[in-house]
Amino acid sequence: MCTVIVSFEPGAETPVVLAGIRDELASRPWEPPAAHWPRFPALVGGRDLSAGGTWLAVDPGGPVVAALLNGCGEPAPEAIRRSRGDLPLRAAAQGELPDGDLSCYDPFHLLVADPGGVRLWSWDGREVTDAKLPAGPHIVVNSGWEPGGSDPRVAYFRPRFASAERPSARDAGEGSWAAWRRLASGAGLATSDPRALVVRKELPDGQVWGTSSITLVALGDDALRYDFCSRPADPSSWREVLRVPAPR
Repeated sequence: MCTVIVSFEPGAETPVVLAGIRDELASRPWEPPAAHWPRFPALVGGRDLSAGGTWLAVDPGGPVVAALLNGCGEPAPEAIRRSRGDLPLRAAAQGELPDGDLSCYDPFHLLVADPGGVRLWSWDGREVTDAKLPAGPHIVVNSGWEPGGSDPRVAYFRPRFASAERPSARDAGEGSWAAWRRLASGAGLATSDPRALVVRKELPDGQVWGTSSITLVALGDDALRYDFCSRPADPSSWREVLRVPAPR
């Protein structure tokens, strides 16, 4: 039940601001954001140690951000199934949906953003759709882009992100980032609330599933900032991963 919030404002100093909330089994191992992939040395992101890929990748040189969510539809045949975790890496490197046959992937939504715009590709196991998101705030969930607000998370959080102070890719410290950090961290809603972005559930088999990390990325024409929260229940775990241009 991952969630991506993205705001696109053409002509703004920081045209793109993206929040990515990752939900996963607590037992699934991962590493925090870094340049983990020799094949893609310019890219930075958290690494999923089960399959080696990522859920969100940033190319500081673009700047470009690519984020992946699981989708709904027909699973890929077991004999040819591949991890979807390579898609954000390839998309961040290319700036668009990677070429090739998608039938080896389970359904997904892949969002790719740069200062010039935001695109969303959705694959349901049969066909792929391509949407260019208009200006404004948008929320993407596992069922897709929800412009109508039918998902309770969308109905509750979209107007709050829309009215919050916009993070600047050039700011240092919490500064203009405070409001988006607070909202992306759940805005104080209980993890069991149907509107919650940050969730936690104990499954019948004893495993725990819930929000494992939160990412905030802001893109300007010649600036980028990437913040990461490794313990969603602890606001003090937010840290700046990188900023371009680097602070003096």
